[in-house]
Amino acid sequence: MTESKTPPDTNELARLRALVADYETKLTAAASLVARVRHEINNPLAALLGQAQLLLREQDLSEKSRQRAETIESQAKRIEEIVGELRDIQTPVHAINRQDE
Repeated sequence: MTESKTPPDTNELARLRALVADYETKLTAAASLVARVRHEINNPLAALLGQAQLLLREQDLSEKSRQRAETIESQAKRIEEIVGELRDIQTPVHAINRQDE
């Protein structure tokens, strides 16, 4: 006995397409939010990192102050790397081909 494939339910296909469209919209919004967050973190982070590096160039900086500036610099670089990783999830969602075959 051969099995015949039944055509998919039109209502179910419409529901699934609507669900996919909803998720695409949400993913696009999330990607946009990630881009804004990255931008808002990177601006003050660049200033913080720059100031720490300027401090480290000073010749008369005490050893304790130098250690503190190095800590600020290393932690700022760590944040920079973490924020950079967000770029991977910021990519735009590609539209799914919804044409019937």
